[in-house]
Amino acid sequence: MSEEIKSLDDLQDAVSGTVADTVNLAAPREPVRDELGRSYATGKRKDAVARVWIKPGSGKMVVNGKEYASYFARPVLQMILRQPFQVAGVEGEFDVMATVKGGGLSGQAGAVRHGISKALQLYEPSLRGALKAAGFLTRDSRVVERKKFGKAKARKSFQFSKR
Repeated sequence: MSEEIKSLDDLQDAVSGTVADTVNLAAPREPVRDELGRSYATGKRKDAVARVWIKPGSGKMVVNGKEYASYFARPVLQMILRQPFQVAGVEGEFDVMATVKGGGLSGQAGAVRHGISKALQLYEPSLRGALKAAGFLTRDSRVVERKKFGKAKARKSFQFSKR
């Protein structure tokens, strides 16, 4: 620092060319796709973990080798899987291939939805805002509480007997 700064112009000249100028703060996100044109993401919910691949197509969804309507028989679970596409406004534009392990059907449906949402925003970064606003990119961290000793369940006590 041998230079003496006497005016604001000197200060601006001294500061220009620093790290703040070289880093573009509003850099647009780049799409993340593999050599087959797919995007991959992992979704989690409760004890379920879903590996999800999406690619442009006709809207076909396959979960563990089965059509999603036969794997998730309940209409509520099928609706959960369609939500990210409805929020993003791209219904019927992507094919989904997912493998899911662990947990029950409800947790698995939530895991696949989380994976689809993450893969969609990786494939098309412009969809991130809508998916984030709907809360689909956040992992639902609620899990079953562990059983404590001296209790019947996690919090339930044994029946009290006065005598």
